Amino acid sequence: MNIDKIDEKILKNLMVDARVSARQLALKMGMSTVTILSRIKKLEKEKIIKGYTALIDHEKLGYDLTAIIEVVANKNIVDIEEKISKIDNVCGVYDVTGNTDTIIIAKFKERSELSTFVKSLSSMANVENTITHVVLNTTKEDFRLA
Repeated sequence: MNIDKIDEKILKNLMVDARVSARQLALKMGMSTVTILSRIKKLEKEKIIKGYTALIDHEKLGYDLTAIIEVVANKNIVDIEEKISKIDNVCGVYDVTGNTDTIIIAKFKERSELSTFVKSLSSMANVENTITHVVLNTTKEDFRLA
């Protein structure tokens, strides 16, 4: 599907505020509400818009530890990544190039949770090695491109 400048503008507005109504967006963009709604439906149908969510301050919920974990596997990397992606604390699983096969970003409330998680990763079949980095400070954490 080709998206044009209008679709891009709709997406940028939704990334900033997913709760904005089609009517408000139409007024802001100088278009009809029906046009905006039909374009949003098209973007949803094409899975460009996968869903709508709230941005949460994880630290205020007690998730003070962010870990970036590198995984080296000897085979079945895709299966390992699928298993990891189903774990609640995991925010991102990336299949990457380089000496590492997979990078995981996960959040934890306590060091003991992180320890248990890393040990469970290490005991997975075909996981050769893990390297864990604990984030000290977060300057920016926002995956919106707006």
